[in-house]
Amino acid sequence: MSNVRLENITRRFGNVTAIEDINLAIPDGEFCVLVGPSGCGKSTIMRMIAGLETATSGNIYIDDSLVNSVPARARDVAMVFQNYALYPHKTVAENLAFGLQMRKVDPGIIKEQVETVAKSLNIAHLLNRKPKELSGGQQQRVALGRAIVRKPKVFLLDEPLSNLDAQLRDDTRAELKELHQKVGITTIYVTHDQVEAMTLADKIVVLNGGRIQQVGEPQMIYNRPANRMVAEFIGNPPMNVFAGVFNGIEFEVGDQVIKCLPAVLEQVSAVAGQGFDLGIRPEFINIFASENHSNSAELKVLVKVVEPLGRETLIRVSLAGVDGFLNLLLPASFRPGVGEWISVFLDLDNLFIFDASTGERLLPF
Repeated sequence: MSNVRLENITRRFGNVTAIEDINLAIPDGEFCVLVGPSGCGKSTIMRMIAGLETATSGNIYIDDSLVNSVPARARDVAMVFQNYALYPHKTVAENLAFGLQMRKVDPGIIKEQVETVAKSLNIAHLLNRKPKELSGGQQQRVALGRAIVRKPKVFLLDEPLSNLDAQLRDDTRAELKELHQKVGITTIYVTHDQVEAMTLADKIVVLNGGRIQQVGEPQMIYNRPANRMVAEFIGNPPMNVFAGVFNGIEFEVGDQVIKCLPAVLEQVSAVAGQGFDLGIRPEFINIFASENHSNSAELKVLVKVVEPLGRETLIRVSLAGVDGFLNLLLPASFRPGVGEWISVFLDLDNLFIFDASTGERLLPF
């Protein structure tokens, strides 16, 4: 196991900058998830750590050793790709053993390690099968096992669950977390799925446009997103963000108003006529006012879509005079009709305020 450190890493492809000025430290044994929309640079970062891409500038360290000029095969990292990349003509046992055989490990030790890893991944009964005889989930476990059996310094996973169906993806995600707790290998995991990021990570790195937007523990990023991009990307359903104009007393939202709490006036330097982006997560919008009515704001909204989810109902609504939609998570028993106007109440203690120009979070501090 080892730590990984990136210092001022930039990667350009001709005139296109894929990532720019990336600084990141991943301690020994940490499960770090790189998350962001397609094209944000997360896979490029992973491929540079693996040695499959070369940084245009900056330094990469593994176990405190500079590896910029070290070839991929000598970096002692194991990578699991989205497509598994198993050898189709080899059995599961042969796929698991291949890396150790290339290192000329004693056959007796290879056999022991293969059996141990196969047992831990619940694929011991598949050792004599070929990849074409396996399900997608079984192939994924073999790919993981082939990486684990080598006992690498760093474990790199590039969207390894994206080819699995929903239920299998959930099951495999839980197995991955349990596996990391057992082996403790420093793991860097790339995904565009924020649910995977939240559930797996010790630390999340949110990327957008080739730059790091925020680094932190999952709950910290959820509760204190650095900017509007992070707020809308992390969370399912995502945070509701809509435009509001401060009129000197309240925020005007379309043809309605949201009161401005005294604490907001103290912390945000707002002037009349100034526009802001207001944000609130779906769980802080209800059909009843809070017990402390002074900390609630009522809005009239138009129901657009109703999605029963079993224990709750996801409702998409619009605000008159405001672009976009709001997502509400309401009790399963509440089923308004599409096209119906309803009243909802915002918990103002959980209202976010973002700079309308930069997207940076202004409140809460």
